[in-house]
Amino acid sequence: MDGALLKIYHPEIPDFLRQAARAPALRRLQYVGMNCGCEYTSFPRFAALAPYARFEHSLGAGLITWHFTGEVRPALAALLHDIATPCFAHVIDFLNGDYLAQESTETGTAERIEGSPEIQAVLRVHGLTTADVSDYHAYPIADNASPRLSADRLEYTLGNAVNFGFARIDAVRAVYDDLTVGVGEDGAPELMFRREEAARAFCDWSLRCSEIYVSDADRCAMQALAELLDAAILAGVIAREDLWRTEPEVIARLEADDVLREGWMRFCALNTTERNPRALPGAAGWRVIPAKRRWIDPLVDGVRASARFPEYAARAQAFLARSQEEPVRAFVQTV
Repeated sequence: MDGALLKIYHPEIPDFLRQAARAPALRRLQYVGMNCGCEYTSFPRFAALAPYARFEHSLGAGLITWHFTGEVRPALAALLHDIATPCFAHVIDFLNGDYLAQESTETGTAERIEGSPEIQAVLRVHGLTTADVSDYHAYPIADNASPRLSADRLEYTLGNAVNFGFARIDAVRAVYDDLTVGVGEDGAPELMFRREEAARAFCDWSLRCSEIYVSDADRCAMQALAELLDAAILAGVIAREDLWRTEPEVIARLEADDVLREGWMRFCALNTTERNPRALPGAAGWRVIPAKRRWIDPLVDGVRASARFPEYAARAQAFLARSQEEPVRAFVQTV
């Protein structure tokens, strides 16, 4: 990810965020990607992506929360919200059969914060405990109920919009600078756009990103990698605990095994998908792969974008209604 985004979120990284971010427990996320293993494939959409790690996303979410609240507690909670994320992130939800909620990997945050002496030192300086920062859902600017806009959703949308080529840095800056803190329907504070122009741009980027997150290539890649990791666990090449190491470490273990090395190479070579409504799921690579649909409906001067922009509401509803029941498979197409 372009480091220029972090400077957009806030001109400087405050000392408490910088110190917490030095903790090895958080630095591990430098080697856990935001695109859930898809970036290792040869699908055109993912093959040319710049590196974008969970660490950068976490630091960005912390900076955004600090920028709009000026409060240490929610900013640290936002920084630490992904500290328990395993390698390949939501691929492990696929491995666990949690396709639609994708929440099976959210446990363990408090334990990792409690076990980090570096983070505990920062907390003590500010009179905080693990409980104060282990649940970012408690701070509405950091996180809130979907499809509202939060620092977490804002950061990964802007980061991916730049990485996918939907937005230039100057356009992102203009959209970000339009944000303020408004009040949602329940009276809770919420990030809000002031101008329609900025909101329209953000809504377009977010929905385009959402479509990629559940595209056939994305879903097939995540399912294929989940099956490969399952085979590695069954073969004893990796243990489940190894999934909380780094992606290079896990990949090295796959590549060290003759059978799994071939599986990893096939996964990396995947570049094409196809659908066949008559295919038998489970045979010859055919799968029915449901997946969580993410979308954002931000406030625009106190009104939801879906209410203010009928065309956005129609696009969002079409996206949410799109069937995922047709068998699909990924394969390698050679020229």
